[in-house]
Amino acid sequence: MVLNAIEKPQAPSRAPWTDSEGEPRRRRRRPARTAGRYALVWGLTLLFVFPFLAMLSTAFKLPADIFSSPPALWPKEWTLDNFVAVFEEIPFWQYLWNTVVIAALSVLGMLIASPLVAYSLSKIGWRGQRPLLVIVMATMMLPPQVTMIPLFLMWNGLQATNTIIPLVAPAFFGTPFLIFMLRQFLMSVPDELIQAARIDGASEFRIYWSIVLPQARPALITAVIFQFVWAWTDFLNPLIYLNDASKYTLSIGLYSFFGEHNVEWGPLMAASVLFTIPALALFVVFQRYFVGGISAGALK
Repeated sequence: MVLNAIEKPQAPSRAPWTDSEGEPRRRRRRPARTAGRYALVWGLTLLFVFPFLAMLSTAFKLPADIFSSPPALWPKEWTLDNFVAVFEEIPFWQYLWNTVVIAALSVLGMLIASPLVAYSLSKIGWRGQRPLLVIVMATMMLPPQVTMIPLFLMWNGLQATNTIIPLVAPAFFGTPFLIFMLRQFLMSVPDELIQAARIDGASEFRIYWSIVLPQARPALITAVIFQFVWAWTDFLNPLIYLNDASKYTLSIGLYSFFGEHNVEWGPLMAASVLFTIPALALFVVFQRYFVGGISAGALK
């Protein structure tokens, strides 16, 4: 009777999400999901990288292999004749120097104007701050085709056409998109740091130079990369404002390989590779700053 009164221990009930071996089913689904995500990422990567690979391979192909049938991604016979033709047919170094000067001055102007305006719109309270921010954001909504003719008439009236002034001067007045981007970043800078500096008697420019700019280093490097790429790859503005061939940029120089009846694809792709290297190198060197925040201990 006593033995019958003792209840036998019951086996623990199996959870509905486990299999016969007790392993959760969701864990068995993770490898498939992970593999699917990796396949999607690699597919998108190849989709974006394929045009660059095609440009790179065409730069080393012979003219007879460029449009071979069936098409081949890699050249059957590698050659450097296309790169030699680039330096023979266009003044490459002169175009490169012109492009470097314009890009460097544009970046310098952006670093002078855009962070200063962003600081005034984020950390200094003054009357008219909100309306000015709205105006800055509204300028981003205007397509360049709307302002192209008025700007040309203005620079032509100032006798600044056929110079690099119209290409670099706008950066010294601030770039709206970069002003807004820097302003959003500076909003995350602790106000306590700025208030403490004001209590210690620091001027606004000292606060901006010694406290705010070191905190905003990741955003500044990102803005530099954006401005450099825009100035480096700009084709429309140099085409409009530059008339002298000795002042052309590389983007206009690439157009020299387009003939009336044919296109020199080999030298064009070789010049495009050389044209892409500086912007690509800049991105590779500073890519770790693209995603960044306020690092602990940045203010000493």
